[in-house]
Amino acid sequence: MGTHKEKLSILSQMIAFARVDHSIKQSEYDFLLQVAHTLGIGKDVFEGLLKEKSPKVRLKTQAERIVQFHRLILLMNIDKEQHRKEIDKLYNIGLKMGLPPAAISQVLEVMHRYPDNIVPPDVLINIFKAYYN
Repeated sequence: MGTHKEKLSILSQMIAFARVDHSIKQSEYDFLLQVAHTLGIGKDVFEGLLKEKSPKVRLKTQAERIVQFHRLILLMNIDKEQHRKEIDKLYNIGLKMGLPPAAISQVLEVMHRYPDNIVPPDVLINIFKAYYN
């Protein structure tokens, strides 16, 4: 999965998204730390990203962008709260990633049909596949 710079950019984007409501809750922090661990980023580097953003790196493949969008959905729902500001921000992030607007909207709509608003990966992939065929 990507270069070290891409991994730092992924985490930095997620941290910024978690701060949309001006704070990072413990559940969000724990989730972000787990993502950092999964990406092979140590806690000290992660803590540094909490203080200073990493430069943005555009993810190369559509698959990487869809995975990042899914991570952001999981992060938004980890605290079991959703705010209009978070949903709007997530939508705009998806657009900036180059994801199809209709697919983003559909994912944000169907997530409410699943426990804890967690869209299963296969459902998410099928939604995006429908817009690329």
